[in-house]
Parts: sequence; structure tokens; C-alpha cells
Amino acid sequence: MKSALKAGFGNSMITEKLADGFNVEAFADLGASFRSLRSYFSSGLFMIMIIGFLVNSFLSGGLFNSLKGISGTFSSSEFFRASVKNFWSFFVISLIISMIILLMAILIIVLPVSIASQSESSPDGGAFKTAIIVTSFFLLVLTLLLLVADYARAWQASNDNNACFKAIGFGFRQTFRTFFSSYTLMLILFVVQGLYGWLVLSILPGMKPVKEGGILILFLISQLFFFIKILLKTWRYGSVTMLMELDNSKKAI
Repeated sequence: MKSALKAGFGNSMITEKLADGFNVEAFADLGASFRSLRSYFSSGLFMIMIIGFLVNSFLSGGLFNSLKGISGTFSSSEFFRASVKNFWSFFVISLIISMIILLMAILIIVLPVSIASQSESSPDGGAFKTAIIVTSFFLLVLTLLLLVADYARAWQASNDNNACFKAIGFGFRQTFRTFFSSYTLMLILFVVQGLYGWLVLSILPGMKPVKEGGILILFLISQLFFFIKILLKTWRYGSVTMLMELDNSKKAI
């Protein structure tokens, strides 16, 4: 990507337009360099997504294991031992739920919007209104599926035997059996995460450092936001784990 950018921009002063943020005009005349840049970006993005998926499956195993029970203690060796033990089960759970989410996105968003945009009888702005409605509905379905995934991983972390398909089955049963309390909690957590995401998008794009000190401050702030994001995810995992344990204790009584 760096080589493609250097070849495309050279010593051009058009890069000064990037000082105020992303400017599409700076990339409009790159020609063949833009095609190379797009190829490198797509390959890099795909690689990051794959690595992120694997790392998330690995670390989630240790995180869910650390959140179970009421000991209140943390052991790094136990964390990574659980990460290794639960990796493949968590990987399969995340993969299956991700495929279901993708299928739901196609059925709920892509197909209705495509039909609305190609329909000659559709009024002006009909496709946009359809997209808003179906996207809102998809977010509700997405919340439900993520709740299933969290319950499945919480169950797997609490059991010694790796049984990813049994865990997914438990996730669906537990979600619909405790639908009101579980879904209400997940909606509250999602609203908090949505407000946090809006705050981050409101602050970071407005920061345009031009000196080393400003770049360092931007880096530290971005790391702080990333740390808070991890805390919010831990809050979600811990809340779902606690709901499962409370329900299990009620059934034991």
C-alpha cells in the first residue's frame, strides 16, 4: 500500500488536502495506482479479519473462564490455559453464529432493499425507507443471535468437555427460555455500546494532529478508547454468564 501511494502521489501537493481528513479528490486521479491500492487494501483487510476472528476466539475462551464463578481472583496462567482448551469450540461457535448472521443479513436487508430499488412502482426514497426499516429489524435479530452465542460460550466455559454443537443448542434454549430478562439486558448493553461508539466517532475524526506530540496524544486516546471497548465487552460477557449461573442456581433449588 505504501509503495502504491508513493507511486501515485509522488511529490504532488494534493496530499495537503488530506490534512483536514479523508478527501476523495486526492485519490480520484491515481489511475492504475488506485487499482493496486484497492487490491492491497482488500487483501490486508481480509487478512486482518481472519486474524481478528482467530484471536477473538482464542482470548474469549480465557475471558469467559475468568468471569465464571464468584472467586473474584484472576490467574494469567489459568486464563491462557482456558484459552487453549476452549479455542476450537469457541471458533466453531463463532463461525456458525457468524454464518447465521450473514444469512439473516442477506434475507432481511439485501433482498428487500434490492427488490425495492428495482421495483418501478416504488415511490421516491422507497429503497432508503425500506433499508431503514429492515436494518432496524435486523439489529433486533442480531441482538438475539449474539445473545445465543454468548450463552453458548458461557456454557462451554463452565464445562470440561468440548461440545460446541451442544453449547449452541443450549444457547438457543437458554435465550428463548429466559427471553425477557436476557433480551432486555442485552438491549441495555447494546444501547450503551452504541452511545460509546457514537462518542468515539464524534471525537476521533475531529482530531487532526500535525506534530509529533499531537500524534502521540491521538495514539494514547485511541488506546484508551480501545481499552474501554474491552471493558464493555467484558461487562457483556460477565452479565450473560451471571444470568446463566443465577438460572442454574434457581433450577438447583
